[in-house]
Amino acid sequence: MIQKIKSVVLQGGFLRYLKNTSWLMGEKVARMLVALTVGVWVARYLGPNQFGILSYAQSFVGLFTAFSTLGLNDIIIRELIKNKQDKNSILGTSFWLQIMGSCFIMLCLLIAVFINKNDELTNKIILILGGVTFINSFGVISSYFYSNVTSKNIVIPSFIGLLLSAAFKIFFILNNYSLIYFVYVLVFDVFFLMMGQVYLYYQQGNTIVTWSFSWDKAKNLLLDAWPLILSAIVISIYMKIDQVMIKEFLNAEAVGQYSAAVRLSEAWYFIPMIICSSLFPAILNAKKVNEQLYLSRLQNLFNLMVVLGLVVVVPVLLLSDWGIALLYGKAYELSAAVLKIHIWAGVFVFLGVANQKWFISENLQKYNILCLALGMLTNVLLNVVFIPKYGVLGAAYATLLAQAIASLVAPVLFKKTRVTFYMMVKALFFLSLYKGKKQFNNN
Repeated sequence: MIQKIKSVVLQGGFLRYLKNTSWLMGEKVARMLVALTVGVWVARYLGPNQFGILSYAQSFVGLFTAFSTLGLNDIIIRELIKNKQDKNSILGTSFWLQIMGSCFIMLCLLIAVFINKNDELTNKIILILGGVTFINSFGVISSYFYSNVTSKNIVIPSFIGLLLSAAFKIFFILNNYSLIYFVYVLVFDVFFLMMGQVYLYYQQGNTIVTWSFSWDKAKNLLLDAWPLILSAIVISIYMKIDQVMIKEFLNAEAVGQYSAAVRLSEAWYFIPMIICSSLFPAILNAKKVNEQLYLSRLQNLFNLMVVLGLVVVVPVLLLSDWGIALLYGKAYELSAAVLKIHIWAGVFVFLGVANQKWFISENLQKYNILCLALGMLTNVLLNVVFIPKYGVLGAAYATLLAQAIASLVAPVLFKKTRVTFYMMVKALFFLSLYKGKKQFNNN
């Protein structure tokens, strides 16, 4: 058995994918560490009000970012794998589609800036961040690297840019620079990443000059991507609307208090994404062998997600007051109460990530969109009711309930998705563990 495992591990293809995943995992961990150090220091330096302005502007622009990527990234990877000879047409068409999407975003932002009541600095930051979406269009090169299983070409410029931007932020803090300079660092981070990828793309003997645009290909790409576009729009609103609504109902300082807690709470969300991506192929292979084995492995995945979620939740609950005071200072005292509520949403996020993989495996993506849409509507409605009454704590409760409904409750509404509802309930209440223990005692 050991010899067989060694032979599989030492296969070139396996090692190639393992190295590819390791690069991505390393980059995610590095970003989390920088966010928990330099990012926290920036929030502490700016204070709740200015940090709130920055977070609000990022969330406001984030509402529209789905129109920039147009859900094309995964479609590009698929098309490049199917037909590498058509690389220039695929990348060129996708690039210009995303440029058009960025033009639409800027039009929306200009209208929003004209009619809103924000101060001049806030609107300036919104427009600067909106302009970054044009740079992000070069992200089609990332899809090319993913299709070739060469993620290091994405990670290397990303990691170097991360270190440089962290150095700039530290310099700005030590020399008392104003908020706008930290916005410029965000622009630099994206610009450096994209230029680094363009350079590495050229190093492989490619050139963007040969990219071409095809209306027929554009039509086909958008026909394939429209469910992903719709899903991305729903997710953008779902994830960003709370901070925008806090600013509208309360003020920028409240956004800063809320955002400080949310960034700590969401820092762990990469864990289920990586684990589910790694384990789900084994679950899919089990389906080919035996349906019962497939469902058993799926149940084990849900069980694991709950356990990992609680592993994150419990320490955060115990250390939230002390941690917020240590990291952010007394100015962010309210963030601790927000964190104690918001961190529970992570359990449902972990379950939701696993369930999304199941939606894809069963070709039930439309139900995934419906579940997310229900969560989005719940979030918006609860924010309207809770924020004026309970302040930022109300927004945290709204997010928690919305995540629970989108990930856990919504699947019970549809016959085809009800099976995972029961599985997730078993996982949440450790029923499958209790059943296994009971069977062991009976034997």
